[in-house]
Amino acid sequence: MQSEVLIALAYEIMAQKCETQTVEVKAANQGCPAKLFDTLSSFSNQDGGGTIIFGISEKNDYEIVGVYDPQDLQHRVAEQCKQMHPVVRPLFSVALTDGKTIVSAEIPGVDISERPVYYRGAGRVKGSFVRVGEADEPMTEYEIYSYNAYRRRVRDDIRAVEFADVSQFKPEAIQQYIAAVKKEKEHTAKLSDKQILNLMGIVKDGKPTLAGVLCFSEYPQAAFPQLCMTAVVVAGLKVGDKGIDGERFVANKRIEGTIKEMVDEAEFFVKRNMREKTIVADGQRRDKPEYPIDAVREALVNAAMHRDYSIHTEGTPVRILMFNDRLEIWNDGGLYGKLTIDSLGKVHADTRNQVLANILEMQKVAENRYSGIPTIREEMAAFGLPEPVFESKRGNFVVTLKNNFNVRPPENIKRTHEPFNKDSLNNKM
Repeated sequence: MQSEVLIALAYEIMAQKCETQTVEVKAANQGCPAKLFDTLSSFSNQDGGGTIIFGISEKNDYEIVGVYDPQDLQHRVAEQCKQMHPVVRPLFSVALTDGKTIVSAEIPGVDISERPVYYRGAGRVKGSFVRVGEADEPMTEYEIYSYNAYRRRVRDDIRAVEFADVSQFKPEAIQQYIAAVKKEKEHTAKLSDKQILNLMGIVKDGKPTLAGVLCFSEYPQAAFPQLCMTAVVVAGLKVGDKGIDGERFVANKRIEGTIKEMVDEAEFFVKRNMREKTIVADGQRRDKPEYPIDAVREALVNAAMHRDYSIHTEGTPVRILMFNDRLEIWNDGGLYGKLTIDSLGKVHADTRNQVLANILEMQKVAENRYSGIPTIREEMAAFGLPEPVFESKRGNFVVTLKNNFNVRPPENIKRTHEPFNKDSLNNKM
């Protein structure tokens, strides 16, 4: 970077008196810091990379102290960069301010196919770090796995489930699926049912695949107890807040079944527990729900279809949390591949669970046309609600829908409490 930019950045850090997601400071007035490996790893493992500024002392209230020798410092930092895998290639800049020399090392973020970047001396497991705020934290085993899985194109949705059996499939659901495949995919019309189930990834080596179990089993949770959904209505703004009578949850439900059944029941749970605001305009009275139900359903489908289904995440369900001011839907598995938050809904990115997505498309659960995120945005805007918030948080993807209800529940707000009925769900919606 230009010296003027470096100096401006240094003074900004001095004013803020803190490091950031992309900036780390080191004193380096007494010599080169001995171990930069954690920061080199964490900056390399994030899309925007980061910058290390030498010559600012955190211990001295972020005072500019200068570096001992800018040339030797660059040499020694470069030597540490060579001990990373893959090798880190920093871009150095030097600037003079108030008679003191400061040095920056810009660390580029590497392509996701090369991550994680780690210190060779510690190995991949102990030498891989991720930046969290101003700190470098060790990567979890799952975070390391997720990079390896993408690089190797691991397809967890079609791994055979050895302790399951095809006899556990729902015959009617299987026949409906096969009929849909033959209708939509003309090249399969002459294949036998067995051939179609193998070709489409429902069965592998005579055993149901994970996708097959989740979409067609009589009771998928017999094989995967935690691959379900949990839904709660929280009494306040955060988990742990209590209501007037000391209750932590206004409603609390564990939702099981196939993915289609879970999405339907989860949608109904949210609808049943949504507040309704009574609006009177032009002499007409109407009830307006807390959230657009189409946006809610799209978020639920995305969570079930695009979550991570590796052995590392089998113990965690999709979580639905309804707070006073917002609805959150959490699923394991951050953004897949090279997809970024900014590009959500704008590009056709890699699909983590290709077979599962295809099954849900055939079952008319999902369109599988990358329309989910745009639909959520459009529905929220049409309701006059804030933009939905999409976040990738260290192995979790979170969708947050904010409402414009300030309290729970005011006099002009009511809830419905009709029981869930799978057979009449479509009519109720």
